[in-house]
Amino acid sequence: MKPIVRRERADRDVQEAIEYYLEQAPEAVLGFIDSLEQAYRHLQQQPAAGSPRYAHELNLPGLRFWVCKRYPYLVFYMEVEDHIDVWRILHSSRDIPAWLREEEPSSH
Repeated sequence: MKPIVRRERADRDVQEAIEYYLEQAPEAVLGFIDSLEQAYRHLQQQPAAGSPRYAHELNLPGLRFWVCKRYPYLVFYMEVEDHIDVWRILHSSRDIPAWLREEEPSSH
């Protein structure tokens, strides 16, 4: 199993989602965190399982995403030699290509 390495921007995305849930639906916070942890475990075991849909649109070969169960969030990542590089955690209703363009492929 490869370790998950989250970029700083992915951690900020998670923090923003948690803050939203704390304000709007505090009872959902722990469920969201659990769903995200399940997604990470799944990606560690089966990194190729995610969809490459946006990789083609953004010309980022290897970019994939996985949908969190019961929550409208997508985990964007790339599998690299020694880890799973988590780029962003975005709400599925966002303009995904625009939000992903904020992230440069070489930044960590």
